[in-house]
Amino acid sequence: MNTWPDTDGKTVARYLGQLRLRCSTSSIYYRQALHSFQEVVARQHRSPSPIRDALETWLRERAAHWPESTLLHRARIVNRFLDFLVREGLIASNPVTDLRAAYHAKSDKAILRALLASDSDQALESLRQFPPFGSVLGDLMRNHIALMQARGYRYETQARWFWRFDRFLQAHPELAGEPVSIMLQHWAAARSTANHAAECEKLAGALAKAQHHLDPSTKPRRPDPRPAQQVARHWRRPYIYSPEEVRRLLDIALTYPSPRSPLRPISLYTMLVLTYCAGLRLGELARLNLADIDLQVGTITIRETKFFKSRILPLADSALSALREYLEARRKAKMPQSPESGLFWHDQGNARYTSHSIAWGLVDILRRAGIKPPRGKTGPRIHDLRHSFVVNRILQWYRAGINPQEKLPFLATYLGHRDIHSTLVYITVTQEILQEANERFRTFGAHCLQVSEAVQP
Repeated sequence: MNTWPDTDGKTVARYLGQLRLRCSTSSIYYRQALHSFQEVVARQHRSPSPIRDALETWLRERAAHWPESTLLHRARIVNRFLDFLVREGLIASNPVTDLRAAYHAKSDKAILRALLASDSDQALESLRQFPPFGSVLGDLMRNHIALMQARGYRYETQARWFWRFDRFLQAHPELAGEPVSIMLQHWAAARSTANHAAECEKLAGALAKAQHHLDPSTKPRRPDPRPAQQVARHWRRPYIYSPEEVRRLLDIALTYPSPRSPLRPISLYTMLVLTYCAGLRLGELARLNLADIDLQVGTITIRETKFFKSRILPLADSALSALREYLEARRKAKMPQSPESGLFWHDQGNARYTSHSIAWGLVDILRRAGIKPPRGKTGPRIHDLRHSFVVNRILQWYRAGINPQEKLPFLATYLGHRDIHSTLVYITVTQEILQEANERFRTFGAHCLQVSEAVQP
């Protein structure tokens, strides 16, 4: 029967043989980390928790010789080795996996950082995450989300409301016996912002609907429009990017520092082009597949949009040119070429870009350009590029002598809106639009005004 730790190092050799490391240097680093860890385990085999204690000891000993970044990288090597030992039946469990489950931590790396701390127990406790929907209302909220999604609704925003409220209830177990109205009052008092008050009001409506589905005899709740009105009064004016700023963003994207992912700069560049030239949402960028691009016709197909609509968009020559260059670079990088593979493919992670990773990359470009502050959510947004697209299109129509009102239904369809009322939200009145509108009035409206004044008695 195989045992571990072994003095001859056969277990480590067998594990490294399965990895098939191509780089000889990597093999040296792996062997060094695993043998040093195995030696510590052999010294502490009589400990009540030999693997965890050995891991903490190994981390502290190695911290004197390696920088933290190197130590964490080698620690992840040890962590994967422990998973191998579990599969081989040589140890009962991986302590990192056990701790992550016990504290509901987000990642193995967070656990390793906590074990490296001087007081590992306190560091682990600070990582503790509440289980999803573990509160007294958890089952009600979870079942309602499943019901609404089964009916065809995405229900993602409402699910986030429920999730945040559930975490609040778990952090305040003293509210478990109170009526839902009292719970909501405490949740509303937790933050004094107008956005939080509006979210609490929407949450109250969603909870009332969930209770009504569970018990039809419960009376529907009358919504209070005042919190949403307060948010609307303080709604932030969209930022309209100038052509010079867009040019600077594109230049920064092409020179984005990414030594481990050489495809990332041109990927970010193409994302910016499609956002600015076609008004695409971040989620729409993330869901694009290779099959959605038709360079011969010059169109792009947008599927699974905000309102479950699909649309085919004609693209400008500049956007088509950027797509051609990106697709060629993508092919040379030997990315997947199947029609259903993601258009934006991460060459390092071997997976498609998510909307979150796209947002992180593009926001970082905004910060590097000096358009957005280094920290926080203040300043221009990526979504403001969509507003800029609308403003630029209206300016083009004015300058071409086209009445923008006649084109609004087409613009709404292009943007994926249900009606023109949603499109009107994107129309930000700029100085350029005012000048063009005034010029149009002087050309076409002034004569009519003079005629009407002439016929008055």
